[in-house]
Amino acid sequence: MALPRHAIIREVGLRDGLQSIARVMPTAQKLEWIQDAYDAGQREIEVGSFVPARLLPQLADTAELLAFARTLPGLTASVLVPNLKGAERAMECQADLMLLPLSASHAHSLANLRKTPDDVVAEIGHIVAARDAAGSRTLIEVGMSTAFGCTLEGRVAPAEVLRLLQAVLDAGVDRVGLADTVGYADPAMVRELFGQALPIAGDKLNCGHFHDTRGMGMANVFAALQMGVTRFDACLAGIGGCPHAPGASGNVATEDLAYMLASMGIATGQDIDRLLALRKKVAHWLDGETLHGTLWQAGLPKTMLPAGMTPAQVCG
Repeated sequence: MALPRHAIIREVGLRDGLQSIARVMPTAQKLEWIQDAYDAGQREIEVGSFVPARLLPQLADTAELLAFARTLPGLTASVLVPNLKGAERAMECQADLMLLPLSASHAHSLANLRKTPDDVVAEIGHIVAARDAAGSRTLIEVGMSTAFGCTLEGRVAPAEVLRLLQAVLDAGVDRVGLADTVGYADPAMVRELFGQALPIAGDKLNCGHFHDTRGMGMANVFAALQMGVTRFDACLAGIGGCPHAPGASGNVATEDLAYMLASMGIATGQDIDRLLALRKKVAHWLDGETLHGTLWQAGLPKTMLPAGMTPAQVCG
């Protein structure tokens, strides 16, 4: 199957990444991160989550970050919301998109949201109804977590993933995505599940969220690309992870993914040199934390360097 010519990378480091790190990054640094990411060509950024500050103080400034992101022309600013209250805040703050997590694993859903998957589906229906009643323009996307397996439950039946996928589509959501939350997927699994889900969801299924826990993240992205998926989540420096996945190394690294896509001739609009400069800045801000990714060490190959520039100049 021919690969797509264009793809979108949604940066989720400010939410998925920072919520996995105990320290609280100052708001000023987060604002600088958003601006630098925008200057690097990123046009979709998940800036935070509307959850109680007592639970995730790392994300307590989401409203301020969202307000700033909305001033940047052409930027789609999204937030994660776990419930109706969070959705109401997202609409109040005029988020472009809210991401609602739905775990296909019963055990993971109870551990993460204290609700069964079907209870979450019912709440998603209430959120869609509230959005429509309010006349809000905020898009609703459901991220189907643990779609490829679960550290608590083990195997997750594809039939259950597809059942829940159909249920949220019936509830009226705008978009859906499949997430390998704990890093269990392999390329064959990705092709098979997306192949079963696409006839159900059509173009509403447009996001792959892959973790690199077992070194399969980039291979899984490629498998999804082969199925026609053109939108992917990634975290700068490969930060992020799931509290229910011990030893998780984080999401696919934004800069590595941007390089892979560019190397294959798939346009993303991202300036890799600027991404690497931003990664260096974030590494300084998160000094002492474990970061991931490989491009920052090796730099761009000579075949991709601007005329007259050496790898050393790119890497700084």
